[in-house]
Amino acid sequence: MFEQINQKKALLDANRPLPKYTVKSLREKLLLEWTYNTNAIEGNTLTINETKVVLEGITIGGKTLREHLEVINHRDAIHFVEEIVKKGEPLTEWQIKNLHRLVLKGIDDEYAGVYRDQQVFISGAKHIPPAPFLIKEEMEGLIGWYEQAETRVLHPVARGAMLHAIFVGIHPFIDGNGRTARLLLNLELMKNGFPPIVIKVENRLAYYEALDKAHTQKVYDAFIKLVTIEVEDSLDLYLSSINKNK
Repeated sequence: MFEQINQKKALLDANRPLPKYTVKSLREKLLLEWTYNTNAIEGNTLTINETKVVLEGITIGGKTLREHLEVINHRDAIHFVEEIVKKGEPLTEWQIKNLHRLVLKGIDDEYAGVYRDQQVFISGAKHIPPAPFLIKEEMEGLIGWYEQAETRVLHPVARGAMLHAIFVGIHPFIDGNGRTARLLLNLELMKNGFPPIVIKVENRLAYYEALDKAHTQKVYDAFIKLVTIEVEDSLDLYLSSINKNK
């Protein structure tokens, strides 16, 4: 499954470092598309061009404060992910809570970075997340799984996809779990030298179905495959910049 992306990543690595302004423009492009799509999956009605304008500090008439904050907060959360990668810090519950705190800042401060104290249900899914009193234990189990030797030898794409899927299955927060999960997925990819990926809103149905299969059957192949396709898409984008710079 990973042979093609391994080859493309090796080609990208062989051409690093990329020109400074190429890297800057690629980062800005992916930051915009990642922010737009991750929010759109959750029901934000801002278009990609409106999202771009909000990121530039301009308010869009007729849109809610929440929709504006979701854009700004997600940008700040991406910056936090980039800092973690830059410093080479290990994944911890503290980091996950901080990521979530940034996602919900000013939207729901009472529950920002705080594990839920109520039962929740995932709309359209067969899977029911664990009861609130189990969340601390489940999250400790997630970090334990992430750190064990068998997990460390997984391909980074598989490890990142499973991290995302297991986290969403726990659904530790009242709101913002999907955005946080996609940030964690990209954190794992970026730690391993992959460019961030964009789970596109037009693939939302396949994304939800693959996640529900992972949660109800403990079968992750469909979700890993979906993530692999997006990884290849991002690698192709970076590789296209190499060809244009020659």
